[in-house]
Amino acid sequence: MIQRIQTFYLAVALVLMGVIGWLPLAEIAVGDEIYSVTIQGITEMQSDSIVMHAWHLLGMLAIIILLEIFVIFGYKKRIRQMRVATYNLIVMIGFVLVSWLFIRAASNSLGDGIYSLKIPLAFPLVAAILNFLAIRAIGRDEALVRSIDRIR
Repeated sequence: MIQRIQTFYLAVALVLMGVIGWLPLAEIAVGDEIYSVTIQGITEMQSDSIVMHAWHLLGMLAIIILLEIFVIFGYKKRIRQMRVATYNLIVMIGFVLVSWLFIRAASNSLGDGIYSLKIPLAFPLVAAILNFLAIRAIGRDEALVRSIDRIR
């Protein structure tokens, strides 16, 4: 059912992952130039031109959002809902790792820059925790339904 607590968890996770598209994930300082790392790529702050594209991050974010929507509206089949939510949790953790590796590699390739991570990079971790809580709530619902079926 759509009004359950797991739907709230999943909706908040969806909003957090959607907000990442507009917020910077990190900043890289190389000498006197500052670069902003967003989901689209690395942008030079002064000229607002993209230096490096990050299609892999954009693709992973699109997969995460689509899976999250699928999980929210797949409430009629709870086992499949839990399975897809677990896959999404793994992709979210992978997104954080790939983002961090991309930022680190980009700071080295731009000329041994210093990078500072921003708060939005933690959003996928918070969304992964919310996904885990949703998986547990879906599992409790499934256990309740099975116990009721056993009584009949």
